[in-house]
Amino acid sequence: MTSSELFSICQLSANELALMEELLGVFGEAFEEVDTYSSSCPSDAYLKRLLSSDYFIALAALKNGAVVAGLAAYELQKFEQERSEIYIYDLAVAAEHRREGIATALIQELKKIAVARAAYVIFVQADHGDDPAIALYTKLGVREDVLHFDIAVDDNSYHQKI
Repeated sequence: MTSSELFSICQLSANELALMEELLGVFGEAFEEVDTYSSSCPSDAYLKRLLSSDYFIALAALKNGAVVAGLAAYELQKFEQERSEIYIYDLAVAAEHRREGIATALIQELKKIAVARAAYVIFVQADHGDDPAIALYTKLGVREDVLHFDIAVDDNSYHQKI
């Protein structure tokens, strides 16, 4: 766990389902997608299994015991070499707690986890127009311009539901 005078950061375990549920709420509010993060919440068994896995990483930033920010990441085992990389899937800070260094602290904590797991890189996507995220990631890493594609798995999937 990392802490400052203002907030602490912890990696969530299977015993911290309430914090994980709070984190889902922070993501929903921050991304203005409350329904996405709250309408079909995973069961406790699912969240326990996910938080117990060796490929999922959830970090929460706490102030006075409440989740104010967090990060969800996946460790991807590579096949071409014995190494892994870590993908930041979601990172959000509640609006009233932005510009306090929390997002940077979350990434710094993830870097420690990456070193412990012998990962060789952390990567993240940012959407065009998300200038705060782009500025943060530019400060911390090297930009690569890539194209992203969502491929539907069936006729009733992803884009038709959004």
